[in-house]
Amino acid sequence: MELQKNTHHVYRILYHFVWIPKYRHKVFVEPCRSHLKAIIAKVAYDYDMEVEEIEIPEDHIHMMIKAEPKMSPSRIMQIVKSVSAREFFRLYPEIKRKYFWGGKLWTQSFYVETVGNRNEVEVREYVRTQIEELDKVQSSLSQLRLL
Repeated sequence: MELQKNTHHVYRILYHFVWIPKYRHKVFVEPCRSHLKAIIAKVAYDYDMEVEEIEIPEDHIHMMIKAEPKMSPSRIMQIVKSVSAREFFRLYPEIKRKYFWGGKLWTQSFYVETVGNRNEVEVREYVRTQIEELDKVQSSLSQLRLL
């Protein structure tokens, strides 16, 4: 995964989200599945996010998405869930009437984790050795000054 940049940040943030429809109804079959993927991809594009991977089994969604650091995971889910529900129900009013008569497509809950290029052990070691690494760099610089 490559670094991303904007005016004030350089970052590499990739989230893995999993969420389910209300009552865990198995409604995401073709062509609903393909339409929902397209809806979510459009939502991401409209809000300056990038869907890296998405898969939609019949009763839940897995998505890997890149977003800027200013967007919290809960804000990402709020945007994706609200817009996708509205658009999905617009395309499939019969599914709304049959399965989601309460008016909500998604549950409030979701699972999220960050995905990185390094594993936890490497990151912990990196953090632990920062003082030692800084000392090495400063030592090298002070020796260069002696010359």
